[in-house]
Amino acid sequence: MIKSIKFVSVPVRDQERALAFYTERLGFQVVTDQPFDDSQRWIELRVPGGDTKVVLFNMGPEWEGMIGKAMNFSYAVDNVERTYRELVAKGVEFEGAVQEEPWGKFAIFKDSEGSRFVLSTK
Repeated sequence: MIKSIKFVSVPVRDQERALAFYTERLGFQVVTDQPFDDSQRWIELRVPGGDTKVVLFNMGPEWEGMIGKAMNFSYAVDNVERTYRELVAKGVEFEGAVQEEPWGKFAIFKDSEGSRFVLSTK
């Protein structure tokens, strides 16, 4: 049976810039950073204190159209307002303020490549 998601892949144009964003601004931890082939690296990161992993990949021209698009997953946080303030202070760009809906609070931010992600309460 399936037990969990091993990792999600985030398409990036510049792996070094994305690595700096995810480690310095979001606080992710490097699990693997090694050559993948002649033109790219396998960069796998872990969300601190969790099992969630993200791979920053650049798979060539056929993936170019995916870079900077909204990703179809959300990051869960205990306190959206606090996390929003912390990330804004680190220079993370948000599309607006924290919003509240009947199902919970959320905010949308962009990574270094322009991809959009949701921060949401658990």
